[in-house]
Amino acid sequence: MTIDSITLVLPIPPSVNHQYATVNGRRLLSAKGRAYKDFVGQQIVVALARSPHRATLRQTLQQSGLALSIHFFFASALRRDTDGGLKIAQDALCEGLGLNDNLVVETHLYKHQDRDNPRMEIRLGVAPSPAPDPLFPD
Repeated sequence: MTIDSITLVLPIPPSVNHQYATVNGRRLLSAKGRAYKDFVGQQIVVALARSPHRATLRQTLQQSGLALSIHFFFASALRRDTDGGLKIAQDALCEGLGLNDNLVVETHLYKHQDRDNPRMEIRLGVAPSPAPDPLFPD
C-alpha cells in the first residue's frame, strides 16, 4: 500500500452464476456474493491497519480518478473469463474503502493460469493523467 494505491491478493470471486440469486423475480446478490464482499472488506481493514498511509489513502483516492488493475490467476484458463469477476471485485474493493466505484476511470484486466494457486491480484490507485489519444482526439 502506498499513499495513492492499495494492492491486495484475494481469492477468485464466485462465478457470475453464483454471485446473484433471483428472489420474487428480482436479481439480488447471493449469499456467496455477500460472503465474498464481506471477506474483501475484512482484508481491506487488515491492510489499512498495517499501513502507515491509512490516514491519507482514502482521502487521496476520493479526490481523483482511479485506475483499477486486476490479474486473475485461474486454475484453468478455459473455465472462467475476466469480466465475470470484475463487477464484484470492483464493488467490494470500493465499498471496503468507502469509495464510490464511479471514480474508476480506467480498468485493466489480465488472465493467467496457476493450477496450484488460483487467486486475484488487484490494485486500485490514482489514475495517471491521460496522454492525448490519437485514436480518440477531443
